[in-house]
Formats: sequence, C-alpha cells, structure tokens
Amino acid sequence: MQMIAGNWKMHGAVADIAPYAQAVRAARLHVDLLICPPAPLLPAFATALAGSAISLGAQDCHAAPSGAHTGDIAAALLYEVGAHFVILGHSERRGDHAESSAMVAAKARAAALAGLTAIICVGETEAERDAGQAEAVVRHQLAHSLPEGFTGMVAYEPVWAIGTGRIPAEAEIAAMHATIRAGLTGQCGPAGAGMRILYGGSVKPGNASALLSVPEVGGALVGGASLKAEDLLAIADAAPGV
Repeated sequence: MQMIAGNWKMHGAVADIAPYAQAVRAARLHVDLLICPPAPLLPAFATALAGSAISLGAQDCHAAPSGAHTGDIAAALLYEVGAHFVILGHSERRGDHAESSAMVAAKARAAALAGLTAIICVGETEAERDAGQAEAVVRHQLAHSLPEGFTGMVAYEPVWAIGTGRIPAEAEIAAMHATIRAGLTGQCGPAGAGMRILYGGSVKPGNASALLSVPEVGGALVGGASLKAEDLLAIADAAPGV
C-alpha cells in the first residue's frame, strides 16, 4: 500500500481544519493518508480526525528533548499533541535554515526516541543535476542523513521540481529511486528493501497516476496540491490498487 502525504508547509488556518477533515474522513481510501499541517494546527487536527485511519505528521522537530531553543519544538511534544510522523531534511529546511545532513540524522534519532516515524528528504538542485552530480548528491545525503537503526521512510524531492510544475522524466525518477533503494539496503540491511520511498516535487492530480506507477515509488509527498482536500484525494485515488 502506498502512502500519500500532504505537506501544508506554512499554509492553513484553524478555520480550514473542520471542512478538510470532513472531506478526507468521508473518502474511501486504498492508500495510507498522512496530513502534515503547521505545528500549531496539530492538536485541533488530531481532534477532528480522531477515530479515523488518517495520520498526522509534523514538518520538523529539534534534535534535543528540551532546552533553551526558542522557536523549536521537541519531538516528544509533537507526539503528545497528535503527530506520529515527522518530515525531516526537506530542501526548504536545508536551504532556509542551513540544515546539514548530520543535523537531519540527529533529528531522526530524536524522532525515533519520541515514537515518531521520520520521512527524510533528499534531492539535488538543478545545477547539481546539470553537472551530472544528481545521484552522487543524493547518495551523500542519504549516507549522512539516516542514523544507525533507521526505520522510517525516504522522500526523493528534486529541489528544482518543488513548486515549479516541472518534474523529472519517469525514467529519471525510476533511476533515482533505484539508487535510493540500493543505498537503503546497503545502510539498513534487509529492512531497507521494504522501506517506502516517496516521490515529491509538483505532484498533482493530473500527473499522479504516472508518477505513482514508476518502479520503487511507494507514494508521494505532496506540497501545494495537498492544501485542497479534493486535490489530495484525487492524487490518492490515482495510486495503484493494492
């Protein structure tokens, strides 16, 4: 079964929760559905989705369990208010906040200790792809972002495709997901063979069927198209049947 994860980024308001939750609760799903709203919306979202099979996730966490880290949120607190997943190492965090792969790995360790499943993002810039370095960049990120004993998921998000409407060719996605799979099995042993690898980067209802049918694609990490419940559900409906 594939996972469709909606990353709201810095969008959304309390008023959006009730109609959104009503729409996704009413849907008949053949995928795992995950919503990752801004952290302040998590408690209200958890109430609105209580008793459903839909999961909630956060968009980041701190590596420390507590401390003098103004503006940051501990993984355990995210779990306490309803999150069961957390996105880590998204290119917007790596870029906007200068997060290194070592920092991502530290956050992933903290997430695991708190009971959160990490979705670790990797992906190359346009300049890196044009220079023929895409796979090397992703292999390096993977090698240094996954902590020992990692049991979560990986999302391949080419930086140049996020929010641009551009996507790699299906063969390029398949090649990169195969590279990631090899890295996962090399780093995580037999468990790496079964870990989900999501694709992210301008996933929309119109292209979801093709993208979700690419070999080794275990779901999608959806940005802008996740803000409307009908669009996220259309992407979920496009996933291959079980």
